[in-house]
Amino acid sequence: MSLRSLRKEAGLLVDKVLLDRKIDGINYTLTEPQNTEFGELTSNIAFQLAQRLRSKPHLVATDLVDSLSKQLSQQRTQGSLLKTVEAHPSGHINFRAAWDVYPKAVISEIMDDGYGKFDFGRGRRVVVEHTSVNPNKALHVGHLRNMIIGDVLFRILSAVNYDTSVFYYVDDSGLQVADIVVGFKYAGFPIDPPNPTTKFDQYCGNEVYVKINDLYTKNPDLQQKRQSVLKSIEEGNSDLSRFAKDISLRVLKDQLKTCWSLKVRYDLLNFESDMVASKLWEKMFEVLKNKGMTVYETQGKNKGCWVIRGSDGDDDKVLIRSDGTLTYIAKDMPYAAWKLGLFSDPFLYYAFSEQWDTSILWADTLDKSVGSPPKRQFGGAEIIINLIDSRQSRLQAIISSTLEAVDDYDRERYIHLSYEPVTLSSRTAKSLGIDIVNTSAHMSGRRGIYVGADQVMEILYKKAREEIKSRYPDMSDAELSGISESLGRSAVRYNLIKQDLERPIVFDLEESLSLDGDSGPYLQYAFARSQRLLEKGELSHQSIRFTNLLHDKELNLIRELSKMDMIIEQCSLQMNPKLVARYAHKLAVAFNLFYEQVPILKADKGSLVSARLLLVKAFNLTMRLLLDYLGIDSLNRM
Repeated sequence: MSLRSLRKEAGLLVDKVLLDRKIDGINYTLTEPQNTEFGELTSNIAFQLAQRLRSKPHLVATDLVDSLSKQLSQQRTQGSLLKTVEAHPSGHINFRAAWDVYPKAVISEIMDDGYGKFDFGRGRRVVVEHTSVNPNKALHVGHLRNMIIGDVLFRILSAVNYDTSVFYYVDDSGLQVADIVVGFKYAGFPIDPPNPTTKFDQYCGNEVYVKINDLYTKNPDLQQKRQSVLKSIEEGNSDLSRFAKDISLRVLKDQLKTCWSLKVRYDLLNFESDMVASKLWEKMFEVLKNKGMTVYETQGKNKGCWVIRGSDGDDDKVLIRSDGTLTYIAKDMPYAAWKLGLFSDPFLYYAFSEQWDTSILWADTLDKSVGSPPKRQFGGAEIIINLIDSRQSRLQAIISSTLEAVDDYDRERYIHLSYEPVTLSSRTAKSLGIDIVNTSAHMSGRRGIYVGADQVMEILYKKAREEIKSRYPDMSDAELSGISESLGRSAVRYNLIKQDLERPIVFDLEESLSLDGDSGPYLQYAFARSQRLLEKGELSHQSIRFTNLLHDKELNLIRELSKMDMIIEQCSLQMNPKLVARYAHKLAVAFNLFYEQVPILKADKGSLVSARLLLVKAFNLTMRLLLDYLGIDSLNRM
């Protein structure tokens, strides 16, 4: 927060000089320089003015700094955070903090009871939809990326005072569920896994789903069964549709166990079967027909289908198939409209389950004997964030444009937060017995090319347990298990959140298991170090002299601590959780360098010990917040 205050002071100083010179319309920036030797802030204003004045940037900078320095000396008060303003030969203008007061300002803000409480969201209602894995298989690593990005985004938006809800869409009436039903009803697969230790979601995905898709190519009759099953599921109220519902729920419950093991939570389950039965699609379809946005094809490859025209014939998107069943996009349109509040809420709700954090996971229903009117509002959020990988970008764009046919709404309310999918490295594929031609391969549940989420977590837990056991052979089994699970969870969460959303991740099983370096456990280790120092040291608030904090590693740590609120704000504005992960790592590096190079408990003066311990406490409080945003446990011992 102090960096924000410093930037505000510098901005006011620059604005006053521009006002005195009657200069307006200059869009300058105040940013951190790449190298701290240039100070805490740097500005490009001389470059902006040089164009207008037809002069050289360094001459303009020198002239401006003369005025800025005079202004600073006149305005500088005892509490001012700015010390000097300097012109660099390149033309940049650099601002230096007053280090006799800056450390106290930074640390005092962190010690305040209101630290970490932000109001960037101003209470606006936001829905984040993520995970939403088809209920026919277990989660794989690609799903984990979606889920963890969504969960961290939820945590950050909630922290900055958005009224945030998390939805999980259950596609229990789609083709993938029909495939599983065909496998059980017509292809002879036993309803229970042959191995009783196998989770039901793993059995459905690894055995039934993969093999039934192979059987379709050999037995055309099964393909026809698939279409009839799908139609029966959509129509509902049949033994077959009820069987499909039971299978979907059984898979879903196993999927949720995986999600909860990673400390991910949800507010609402939306079942596609209820969405279809609610008749919201019929309302949407009438609007689309009346607006001329969908047409009935009487010839060609889509004969008998209702479609949305693309830019050319190959881009047409089918809404209703020739047999009357709905496509994915047709089912998603009314769901999106309901989330935005463009359609009234037709659903009742019931408590589906208690989650790992004791919160209640709600589910929608149309059954009056099960559900009741909502105790809170679910639909009608101001902002909708759909976390879906980039391969669905065009479908999401179509949905957004068709929503305008229902109501004149602001497109910025419907956000497709796109990310690139996860691929498998050739080394990992080979270790799993999968033959691939290229250096990596996209995951595919249908072809059985993926690394299961449960499998990854099991390996991570085992590796972490072995490492902790080697360091602490006398640790109790209960504590060993708890720390091992925490380390494994932090390793996978951080590994998947630290990456750029717009870049694909090549997942390598060996690399992901790293517990050192740029990893989640590294952040936990830095926190544990600070915790041990605070337990061993005696912090006396009576003898603290912040002016004693002059070591370059102390100053660097203070600089990093001063940025926290600006990073969180930037993350919430850009919807980019990676920013928090990268900042947390940078802060942990700064603390570890301070820890390793500066004597803390063995400083030569008691007042210096207290000042450094207070700096440790400031780091401890900040890192605890960041770890919570990332869904990583703050461990006191590692």
